Order: sequence, then C-alpha cells, then structure tokens
Amino acid sequence: MTKLAIDAMGGDFAPEEIVKGVNLAIKDFSDLELVLFGDTEAINKFLIPNDRVKIVHAPTKIDMGEKDPIGEIRRNRDTSLVKAFQAVKDKEVDGVVTAGPTQAVISAAHLIIRRIKGMKRVALCPTMPVIGDKARLLLDVGANVELRSEHLVQLAEYATIYLREVKGVKDPVIGLLNIGTEPGKGREVDKETYYALEADKNIHFFGNVEPKELFFTECDALITDGFTGNMVIKTCEGSAKAIGAYLKKEIKASFFAKIGYVFMNKVFKNFKKTMNSDEIGGAVLFGVDGTVIKSHGSSNSYAFYKAIEQAKNVAEAKVAEKMKKVLEESSALDGTEE
Repeated sequence: MTKLAIDAMGGDFAPEEIVKGVNLAIKDFSDLELVLFGDTEAINKFLIPNDRVKIVHAPTKIDMGEKDPIGEIRRNRDTSLVKAFQAVKDKEVDGVVTAGPTQAVISAAHLIIRRIKGMKRVALCPTMPVIGDKARLLLDVGANVELRSEHLVQLAEYATIYLREVKGVKDPVIGLLNIGTEPGKGREVDKETYYALEADKNIHFFGNVEPKELFFTECDALITDGFTGNMVIKTCEGSAKAIGAYLKKEIKASFFAKIGYVFMNKVFKNFKKTMNSDEIGGAVLFGVDGTVIKSHGSSNSYAFYKAIEQAKNVAEAKVAEKMKKVLEESSALDGTEE
C-alpha cells in the first residue's frame, strides 16, 4: 500500500479541485492511502468519505504570491504545505503532492525533507508533451539558476534511474541542451559538462542537442541549468498558445477554413490534448530524500489526479533509494565521503 501526503490548500483552486482530484485517485487505485493536510471543514465540503483517506487539520497556507517563502516556512510550521512535507521527512508517508508555489515547494524540500546524502543539487523536472511517441524529460526548469558540471552529471544520473524505473525506458538516452551540437559549443560549464557526461559509465550520453530539436531528438531527457530550462519550457507553452490562437482566428475568418475544420476537427483535438499539461501531472523534484511532485498551480481535478498517479509510481519505484546506491558507489570510487 502506497501512502501519500496531499497539500489540500496549495494551488489557485484549492481545496475544491485538489479534493476532487483525491476523489478520482482513491477511486481508481485500491492500493493507495492519502493523508490530506488542510482546513477540515473546507475539505469535507468536497471529499467523498473513504476509509483510505485521512484529514490532518492545517487551516493556514502559503499564498501563491508569497515573497519570502523561506521565511514563511521557518516562521510558520503549521501551514498545510509544511505539515505535508514534514510527514515525508518523518517517514509517515511515501511522498507528497502539492500545487503550491514553486519556490515554496523547493524551499520546503531543502529545509524539511532535505537532499539525499551526497546529492549536491535538486532539480525540477517536468515531462514534455509527447511528440513522436516519446515522453522526454527536461531538467532543471527552475530549482537552480546556475549549475556546475558535477551537479548536471548527478542530475543526469538521477534522470537515468527515473526513466528506467518509472517510465520503463530500458536504455535511457541523455542529451545536453546547448546552442550547437559540437563538443566545443556553449559556455565553459557546457563544455565541461559535455566531457563529464561522456565519461560517466552510468549514463548513455547522446551529446549536445539544440533547442530546435527538443521534440524530435532521440534523447529521453535533456539536461540544462534552471534558468535556461525555465526559459525553454515557458517558450514552449507560449508557442502552443500562440499556435492555437492563430488557428482559431484563421478558421473564423474564412468560410472554406470552417469547412476544412470540420474534416480536421479530430486532428485539432489531438493537438490540443498533446499540448495539454493536465495530461502530464506535475514536475518531479529530483534529488530530495523522498518523493515530491509539484503539480501546476492552476491544476483542475484531473490534472491533480494525474499528479497523484505520478507520485504513486515514483514512490513505488523507489527512485531515491536507487540514486543513493549510485552516489555511494561514486563516493567509494573517488575515496570521498559526503
């Protein structure tokens, strides 16, 4: 039985959409237990009673616009997010799912759950839209503005384990997001990372990948720093919206386009579903000593349900435990202790 903590108060539409997502998940997964942290009265308005769902009263929350998430986490230990993360730290649950503020989630992971021993950085890792029958990972997308080569190598190792154990990819291929495909391209850190990834026996390294190949590369994961990754993923989101808006405008402007839309309706629906982030669930926080899934702040019930499913899969695969073994082996080889 997998047991997860749920931050019921995090997100733009909490607790209603969060609790409705819980209802969907508990119905579909008979081997799942959920502990909801939030305002009991507010939660019970939407919760379908189930003996595998427990509520822990935590009426306060961290606001989406909180300017000092670290200070708020340190000052107020009674928020729904902090209590949910503490449950992971105390090993009362196998993981946590939240739609709360991104920086608060990352801060809480650092301050409460903490990194795996030997892991130098954490990374926020979403799954990109599935194009070409391949679900690619992109990391980091916001946990770190800058990363050194040794950090990126560890994240590539983590991504390899995640892809193998959770996504079922037998031999995951890792690429380094860069401005050119040649080994000597990019900043000094990119050049150093290229050769470090190439030398790592735990990684099947593809080489440099340009952003224009993001949805077509044979790679299963693309590695970069958080600033670049965040820019890339937000550009993708904006491009998808722009394409949708353009097509809608052009179809309305022409009679023949409207006729064509009738025949192409299924194609447009498939495109919309492919680019819909609700199907993905959330971003996994790589590197912390427990399972943390950051769902979208604007998650509806279905999106949050998918995030719970994702957390269940990650927790059952024991990804963090397997990364610990890789780190222990690396430490033994170089004669260091973390």
